[in-house]
Amino acid sequence: MPLIIGVTGGIGCGKSTVAQAFSTLGVETLDADDLVRAVSAPGGSAYPEIVALFGNAAVQANGTLDRAFIRRQVFADPKIRARLEAIVHPRVCEETVRRIAQWRGPYGLWIVPLLLEKPGLRERADRVLLVDCPEAQQIARVVASRGLHENEIRAIMATQCTRDQRLTLADDILDNSGPLENLTAQITRLDRFYRTLANTQML
Repeated sequence: MPLIIGVTGGIGCGKSTVAQAFSTLGVETLDADDLVRAVSAPGGSAYPEIVALFGNAAVQANGTLDRAFIRRQVFADPKIRARLEAIVHPRVCEETVRRIAQWRGPYGLWIVPLLLEKPGLRERADRVLLVDCPEAQQIARVVASRGLHENEIRAIMATQCTRDQRLTLADDILDNSGPLENLTAQITRLDRFYRTLANTQML
């Protein structure tokens, strides 16, 4: 069984960028957000229940969900958020188990934004890799890449662990406060470490 490296970090910290860099080294990756999008897309297993929860106002002209509308609803009402999670999370967990069972390398990356926040997820990973950067940098990156307002970003951040909490709970930390090239040496070192660790556990 490959090592499962749970990758987490606050919004805008660069988890997807890090996953892409590891994938160029032949490392298999699984992004929980991709699975959420798959099960909630038209034809996805969670789509009918999500539409029933939010109504036609959550459906765009092309049939896809209006994620901005849904995001506003769930961050305004924790009860609605809990109901949405009860629809989506079991399906995502089922697909996660199936995909990880197909990994063939010594280790893989499981990218989960709320790995440390949701009960039971941390225990599924062999190690936690935190992608870290200062909070001000998180906000600036998300404003630039997604066009969200700062108050929306802070509402998302409020549902996540604080930076200090993540730093305390992580096994390994990637500093993504600088340019992309600064990640290369860190990722090379971690890749070597994870491969060695996986081989040791297989003995």
